[in-house]
Amino acid sequence: MKGKLPDCHPMKLMKAVLTDSRMETILKSKDLHAVSYFVHRPLELDRCWQSYKVATRHHYCPSDMGLWADTIRLLEQCGKDICNPKYICPQNLRAEHDYWMNRHNQMEQKRRSQEQMQRAKRKEAEFYKEKSRYFGITITDKDLVISVLDTLEAFQAEGNALHHCVFQCEYYAKADSLILSAHDKEGNRIETIEFSLTEGKVIQSRGLCNTNTPHHDRIVRLVNAHAHQILAAKQTA
Repeated sequence: MKGKLPDCHPMKLMKAVLTDSRMETILKSKDLHAVSYFVHRPLELDRCWQSYKVATRHHYCPSDMGLWADTIRLLEQCGKDICNPKYICPQNLRAEHDYWMNRHNQMEQKRRSQEQMQRAKRKEAEFYKEKSRYFGITITDKDLVISVLDTLEAFQAEGNALHHCVFQCEYYAKADSLILSAHDKEGNRIETIEFSLTEGKVIQSRGLCNTNTPHHDRIVRLVNAHAHQILAAKQTA
């Protein structure tokens, strides 16, 4: 205990050293930053201990122990070997942390999308029962093609492409709404349109991130001008 002590309360330090041989080992190695970090985070030490021993053998000293521990957690969640020096001893810790955080977020997004699609599939039969009579309706002019979204996958793709909640908020399950997608002649998505089957008109149309595009007013006018086409299909119920 000679020399500088870790940046933590002496009582907390003594209790940790006397009850956890790992903390004694870290203290004897004079890695005071690690002692200061793990003395308050015993669960983090459980996760990182094997990685810490490997890093120490490779003379790796993290510039930020908290950031390094977070990186170990992200590696583990991404299914990587947390005893592999290739992963746990990065030259640029910040860049490595950010890389695996992005990978983890992508995996989580994919998992949530799959779970949401599974929930949506339970409502698929009702969706086809209520909306299949509108499938195939297409509204066009010289620059635009507007068609009904006719599958759950189409709703999911629409929401992902335009970054809005048409799939997450289950617009396919709204009994009074018909959802259409406006594209240009090259097939690029422009806006997603919600048409009220009760009011017989467009009640909203949203482009990327719920913004209005330069085509907004034109899209709304075009769909409203063809409302009779949609309402005629409604009468076939």
